[in-house]
Amino acid sequence: MKKVVCFGEIMLRLSPPGFLRFSQANSFDVVYGGGESNVAVSLWQTMVFLLTL
Repeated sequence: MKKVVCFGEIMLRLSPPGFLRFSQANSFDVVYGGGESNVAVSLWQTMVFLLTL
């Protein structure tokens, strides 16, 4: 099996639930993304799919 190393940054977004302002919220929804992380996750999902066939 081949090994892959990915480099890049991950963007982390904190968003208050509903339509609250940032200063009004007691909790935040966490969403991560970014081009590099999307490629790494897609590659991992493809490799897992190929291994399960």
